[in-house]
Amino acid sequence: MKINKPFILFFLLLISFQYAFSQEGKEREFRGVWVATVENIDWPSSKNLSTEKQKEEVLILLDKFKSLNFNAIIFQIRPSADAFYNSKYEPWSAYLTGANDKAPIPYYDPLAFIIEETHKRGMEFHAWLNPYRAIVKYKEYQSNPFRLTYEKSEWFINYGDNKYFNPGLPEVREYTNKIVADIVQNYDVDAIHFDDYFYPYKIKDEQFPDKDSFKEFGGDYYPNQIDDWRRNNVNIIIEELHSTIKTIKPWVQFGISPFGVWRNKSDDPTGSDTNAGQTNYDDLYADILLWLKNDWLDYVLPQAYWRIGHKKADYKTIVNWWSKNNYDTNLYIGQGIYRLDNKKNHRAWKKKNPTEIEKQLNLNQQLTQIQGSVFFSAKSFLKNPLGINQILKSKYYQNPILPPSTNHTKKFIPEPVSHAKFTKVKNKKYRLSWESLPENKEKEAVKFIVYQLDKNESFGSISSSKIKDITGNKFIDLSKKEYKKANIFIIQAVSRNNNISNPVRVIK
Repeated sequence: MKINKPFILFFLLLISFQYAFSQEGKEREFRGVWVATVENIDWPSSKNLSTEKQKEEVLILLDKFKSLNFNAIIFQIRPSADAFYNSKYEPWSAYLTGANDKAPIPYYDPLAFIIEETHKRGMEFHAWLNPYRAIVKYKEYQSNPFRLTYEKSEWFINYGDNKYFNPGLPEVREYTNKIVADIVQNYDVDAIHFDDYFYPYKIKDEQFPDKDSFKEFGGDYYPNQIDDWRRNNVNIIIEELHSTIKTIKPWVQFGISPFGVWRNKSDDPTGSDTNAGQTNYDDLYADILLWLKNDWLDYVLPQAYWRIGHKKADYKTIVNWWSKNNYDTNLYIGQGIYRLDNKKNHRAWKKKNPTEIEKQLNLNQQLTQIQGSVFFSAKSFLKNPLGINQILKSKYYQNPILPPSTNHTKKFIPEPVSHAKFTKVKNKKYRLSWESLPENKEKEAVKFIVYQLDKNESFGSISSSKIKDITGNKFIDLSKKEYKKANIFIIQAVSRNNNISNPVRVIK
């Protein structure tokens, strides 16, 4: 089809059928991946890479997950009391530059850069922090050691190989809130994300040394209820962090990725029929169900890294339990894709066809409360064991899709796009571009979903399978073949809470 200059659309129509495009239920799915920076697990691949090489590696990861139709990155920006961003309070991470408190040269802010690049690709950026871990392997030599551990030595506890902030101190909770507030205030993150490390996993024959702070701050819990006191310390900080985040930017999500077992049924009749050696409630002092009941979380993401049929912690038992105990909070499942490696103890994950990951995703689809998955970790997709990338793309993630909406009590509906037009660009391509009215931050359109219909398709046949792209840009490019094939495009603006505008139909 020839287009006469100027290359503008002949027809632009605002559609009133908003509900046909709501994309709720199965038309949405959270597809995420953890990018771990501690000990250079995923990024950067080694310490002291050049700024150029660090950026190059990030873009390779982001392009990989965009190509697989993922829609969220959970990126570890504070593996301990260090920072992958320009922090007011903590030193640059040695995992980034090879030495504590050494900024990248040439200078750039990795967090700002990665957020910008993630958003360009229409994906969410979840800032992953560890709340209490201060120094990993503290006995080893540390260049430019964390000054606060000397200035406020009473804040810290040594346990095993690591140094931790003492969760029982009010000053520590105040400090952690400052860290989170600094990030939320100064960076365009979509979520603050904590993993399973609250109080550390217990070490055999070694007691966590917090009896002095229990005596000082235990109140009515002292002297016989130290476990309840520890749980209350974690409850307090979770409630405080929820308030801190929502007060600054109410659209920013707060999510937790707990250990997969809340409690064993042998310890609590409401627990799961498992026999896990340690649990959230009893050993990490994380009372996840209380947080869910009180709406302190926007999503919960249990790490269910066991296989179906595991004797002590069966994947099927665990995800069924969470499906019945999520209290209407968005529920995503943490998938242990790293177990598709060649290690002997992981053979059960891949020795049969289909893979264990496929069987787990098939089970997830049967449980309506499960709204998505997150995979640990990014480097597995670079290795692509058993061709898992192609399996995911062909069987589960064929098309782009929006994540579930969040902050269900308050919708942020953006205005529809306007001034859509086609222009011919280089290399025999065509660009469909549009404008979006600036709004306040709550209602601002931060990405756009674009559907493409062939000439023979009716308006009523729209579904997620017709999504051409989800992008943070205000345009998409089409090849000449794609342009000729398509007859109708439909564009919707998407807010920070994944609420959508009325659709705009664009007819050539």
